[in-house]
Amino acid sequence: MIDIKKLRDNFEEVEIALKRKGYILDKARFQLHDNKRKHLQVEVEYLKSEKKKLSAEFGKLKSSGEDVEPLKHIIDKKNEELEKKDSELQNILQELDDFLLSLPNIPDESVPDGKNEVDNVVVSKHGSIKSENTLDHLEITKDIDIDLASKIAGSRFSVLKGDIAKLQRALISFMIDNAIKNGYEEYYLPFIANKESLTSTGQLPKFEDDLFKVNEKLYLIPTAEVPLTNLFRDQFLEEKKLPLKVTSHTPCFRSEAGSYGKDTRGLIRQHQFEKIELVQITNPSDSMNCLKDLLLNACEILELLELPYQIIELCSGDLGFSSAKTFDIEVWIPSQNKYREISSCSNFTDFQSRRGNIKFKSNDGNHYVHTINGSGLAVGRTLVALIENRYNGSSKIELPKCLQPYLDSLTISL
Repeated sequence: MIDIKKLRDNFEEVEIALKRKGYILDKARFQLHDNKRKHLQVEVEYLKSEKKKLSAEFGKLKSSGEDVEPLKHIIDKKNEELEKKDSELQNILQELDDFLLSLPNIPDESVPDGKNEVDNVVVSKHGSIKSENTLDHLEITKDIDIDLASKIAGSRFSVLKGDIAKLQRALISFMIDNAIKNGYEEYYLPFIANKESLTSTGQLPKFEDDLFKVNEKLYLIPTAEVPLTNLFRDQFLEEKKLPLKVTSHTPCFRSEAGSYGKDTRGLIRQHQFEKIELVQITNPSDSMNCLKDLLLNACEILELLELPYQIIELCSGDLGFSSAKTFDIEVWIPSQNKYREISSCSNFTDFQSRRGNIKFKSNDGNHYVHTINGSGLAVGRTLVALIENRYNGSSKIELPKCLQPYLDSLTISL
């Protein structure tokens, strides 16, 4: 959530910044609501003051035995007027809150300008593309069964079995262990979140169509970012303990609204997928350094797995709703002859912490924290990259040494 003081004091500055994201700020709507709010607050405060004076006078009259009925009638009228005006004020405050919740985060000044993904910047490339394989993961192994999954649940699900199921489990353990080694505390979390949690991290109200709804109050989580960040909702944190680094493995559930026809085969885009999430709760003065740290933590997984990848900095027009700055990590997928996103590492500045009321105490007062997160990594896409990059062209998938502690063998026979 954007600080409302910024809108009041520097509306044009915020307007220009949000235009970089392709968002047109409705100045008339904001000023209309804020002016109503201002006038109603003055009226409510005046009526409260009048009520207080009349109540004091009522007490004096009553204690002296005088007739209080005329004054009581006036007080009742004031109470009715106050109740009406206060109700109008609460309604306009809700309108203002809804307006603020609809606004995306302001992009950081360092973010390159651009309209869409075509304008994103390749920061660096890592590893050599060695595989000459052209088969996709479904053609290489029969242990990923989308037809069986379709019978059970419908399209965009998968059943993994045998060595492929075991390899996925190994990847999850490997990624979690690597996160712990890098200072993240592991959590086991609910896979369902309430409206407050999803509003706090920015999924609601804007992205409700992308969520799987359990009932009127609960949703399946789209990412562990939601419960991990909400561990700290409505809390004051100690400055000396920042940054706080937390991680979790969870399934993620997304309706993929509006993505029909995209990546419908295999594990690239599913309604349910596994992911390890990395979250840092940071001091604003250090948040960009923490973003770089988290990015390196995610990249380390691909380095150890010996998979070629590139780092992309998103331009202003391609930034997510809540993000102020984002780096995507893209892994090489041989069958598609291109890099595909496997992690998105973002600095949300104080956007989520304002929505979730997460602050820290320091010598000069209380401040909102900055929140950072990214995947470390998306397991299904890592599985695809391993299968396709390390398929030897005949009968085996040869795996990297870093998985040795988790598997009986570093080859999968097909």
